[in-house]
Amino acid sequence: MASTEFGQTMRRWRDRVSPEAAGLPQGGHRRAAGLRREELALLAGISVDYVTRLEQGRATHPSEQVVEALGRALRLSGPEREHLFHAAGLVPPGQGTVPGFITPSVQRMLDRLTGTPVAVSDAAWTLLLANPMYTALMGEYHGSERNAVWRNFLGAGNRRVRHTPESLRSLEAAQVSALRSASRHYPADQRLRRLIAELRANSGRFAELWDAGAVGRIEGSRKTVDHPLVGELTLDCDVLSVAGSDLRIMVYTAEPDSADADRLALLSVLGTQALTG
Repeated sequence: MASTEFGQTMRRWRDRVSPEAAGLPQGGHRRAAGLRREELALLAGISVDYVTRLEQGRATHPSEQVVEALGRALRLSGPEREHLFHAAGLVPPGQGTVPGFITPSVQRMLDRLTGTPVAVSDAAWTLLLANPMYTALMGEYHGSERNAVWRNFLGAGNRRVRHTPESLRSLEAAQVSALRSASRHYPADQRLRRLIAELRANSGRFAELWDAGAVGRIEGSRKTVDHPLVGELTLDCDVLSVAGSDLRIMVYTAEPDSADADRLALLSVLGTQALTG
């Protein structure tokens, strides 16, 4: 059965990824050198129970999104990623669909930024990867809320980030513009089509901006974050792009020798302990 092969492949590749290679603290006595199930679940943004059921063959037909997330968390090469899709009974995404593959070289670069909040999103602003520092700063996102556009128009947004009315309007226009651009570049992506249709049907504000042809661009900015553990932080948020893949890398940094830098350093201890303890 494909599910059995998929589970065995998951387990074998999980065992070969060390916590350090995945940007996680090793911490405590470990029976094996590889990732624990809860660590893989954290990196992939799915539940520990689902990881367990997949590995044991009790869960069948994982979605394309789940397989893509597991492939990234397991640091798979291109051919290995294709094998994982086939083991799940799926065809790897092809041309005309939003790319979600993070190359090993980009992954290695991200792994080295352990003290910096970093997140990677695709062309549709769906969160692909968040390092532990980003999760400690912004919290965890699950399901539909992993897409920033859905979260801001149909969800609760990010309650930790302060927005002025002007900055919120600018963000909304930029996100609508980003989805329109993605839909032109990736016309075969059915998931993107469904997302846009859901937003137009259920958010009057999104539909208004979409029909008006709103234009904007998501750029670097300074953001104020109200954090429940360390208090207020004002950070620079830079958005970097990866040539040829349409990936967006968001990096949060503080002014050196500032109170914000001290709070970010404290969060690197408190926040990641809470996530991995």
